[in-house]
Amino acid sequence: MRKTISDKPLSWRRIWSILRKEFVQLKRDRLTLAMLVAIPIMQLVMFGYAINGDPKHLPTVIVAPDNSPMVRSVVRALENTRYFDVVATLNEPQAEEWLAHGDAQFALIFPSDFTHRLLRGEHPAVAVYADASDPSTSGGALSTLYDLPRLALQSDLRGPLTSLRAGEAPFELRVHRRYNPEGITQYNVVPGLMGVILVMTLVMMTAMAMTRERERGTLENLLATPVRPLEVMIGKILPYVLIGYMQVLLIYIASRTLFEVPMFGSRVLLSAAVLVFIIATLTVGFLFSTIARTQMQSMQMTIFFFLPNILLSGFMFPFRGMPAWAQVVGEALPITHFLRIVRGVMLKGATWPDVLPQIWPMGLFIVVVGALAMSRYRQTLD
Repeated sequence: MRKTISDKPLSWRRIWSILRKEFVQLKRDRLTLAMLVAIPIMQLVMFGYAINGDPKHLPTVIVAPDNSPMVRSVVRALENTRYFDVVATLNEPQAEEWLAHGDAQFALIFPSDFTHRLLRGEHPAVAVYADASDPSTSGGALSTLYDLPRLALQSDLRGPLTSLRAGEAPFELRVHRRYNPEGITQYNVVPGLMGVILVMTLVMMTAMAMTRERERGTLENLLATPVRPLEVMIGKILPYVLIGYMQVLLIYIASRTLFEVPMFGSRVLLSAAVLVFIIATLTVGFLFSTIARTQMQSMQMTIFFFLPNILLSGFMFPFRGMPAWAQVVGEALPITHFLRIVRGVMLKGATWPDVLPQIWPMGLFIVVVGALAMSRYRQTLD
């Protein structure tokens, strides 16, 4: 008796039918198809072009009351290392302020009698203040300073000054690592986990909130109520604000008890910044919920959003080491500003005026993304 296709234990025709069905279904699910293409491209671009573990051209300020040719030669030698870019000449209090605000990574402090003591062979000391809150940013640059005192003035110490080139270096550099003098990585990483964990969890939970109702068929019941779009958004977001604060409290307690991360700033200020960041994060999740049709799509969009947040914000890799276009993308992400706030408050004792330049970009992000989410929400429900 002749066997039919259904009687065969393995039929390539049946396999081909299922294969065609999967491709048709994938073609219809354009969001998933786009993610399959976009995520590898994003990883390739970011890891290939944006990530740099050895940043150069770091902003440096100079304090030089004695602006002599010797001082200028040392500054030129410093810039020739390509790790330091002199951006301003200030007095010492201003230099301290630039370091505290993150406007400068290094400050070179010359004594007022530098040239006089140098010519007398007294080996004057030049102070180097380094913002060491992120050890990976300053470590490479500081390693280039060891030979600088011996090499910087080679062309200046000639004729009667040739004797100053013999023996030990004509001057010395004394490095002062600020905000994390021991270079402990946990001091930089653990506070940053507040932002990373909030992005990873809150965006996903909020994005899945609406799609879950759509999949379960309860969205129609919500449409039948007189609830307005803004009220729906607030009602969906508020529970996760509490969840976010619980996560931050857990991380903060762990950072203080397990990793002994110092806390020099105000807890009230940190709590206020956390609230702004949580709202910014939740608006992204709500926007995703108006785009995705299934919970799987919500999760895919969350992963797509999470990758640049963790790679371009300065959490894993030095922000100043990235090219200009990557820094522009990073500046558009709320987590970049939040990481600066939380590290500034905990490690530098930042105050309200110090963090205000990082607060308003997050507020602008909330307005723009929230308005877009409201527009998408009305279109979806109508």
